[in-house]
Amino acid sequence: MIFYFSGTGNSKWIANHLSKEQKEELVFIPDALKNGALEFSLQADEKIGFVFPIYSWGPPEIVLNFVRQLSLRGYKGQYLFFVCSCGDDTGLTQQVLAKALKNKGWECHAGFSVTMPNNYVLLPGFDVDNKELEEKKLADAVSTVSKINASISRREELFLCHEGSMPFIKTRIINPLFNRFQMSPKHFYATDACIGCKRCEKSCPMENVTVVDGRPVWGMDCTSCLACYHVCPQHAVQYGKRTKDKGQYFNPNQSTRL
Repeated sequence: MIFYFSGTGNSKWIANHLSKEQKEELVFIPDALKNGALEFSLQADEKIGFVFPIYSWGPPEIVLNFVRQLSLRGYKGQYLFFVCSCGDDTGLTQQVLAKALKNKGWECHAGFSVTMPNNYVLLPGFDVDNKELEEKKLADAVSTVSKINASISRREELFLCHEGSMPFIKTRIINPLFNRFQMSPKHFYATDACIGCKRCEKSCPMENVTVVDGRPVWGMDCTSCLACYHVCPQHAVQYGKRTKDKGQYFNPNQSTRL
């Protein structure tokens, strides 16, 4: 069983590769939460995986909320791992997720990070990678995921996460501030360039965007994944003045429907 969350497709790309190699079922976390399907039965030899992007040097709140509600029937210490996608580093994500799992009585045996193209653009100095770096990260990710798959197949107990510099400050101080103040959708709007194509609506993993009279309207159930912004073919979706002249990125191997 592999539980995953993805906004712009990086983590879904990873989850698909893991699912195919490990022959484990994929479960999209927002769908499970929406449908109330939070109890899963495990086989004795089953692997349990969590795949997600890094949001401000920690797991997305939706992932931690899912873990809190998740029920794994038949859990008897099966091999449990996580793989996170990040633009640069992970901070103390390993410790945060391991604690959340431990609170459920589950042991995390392994964790990995995969460097993928940056997509967070809502703060000064934050933008997508240039095309050359984007292509290099995507190419390097293929071999990284292959190695991760090999480790998982061998059920290795190891953690290979790139914490980066000042991980305590990033995860313990900046991340809570991000979750409190940067998750609001109220500054999203569409410019006159909007053509009502509904790609923003279709790409939102939370089903939080609805096109009304040819223009997107945002609800309050936002994870700040920015899929709606990145997928817009007209660059019409903006977030106040923060996205002015910023770039866009959506995993080229994924469709808008996650």
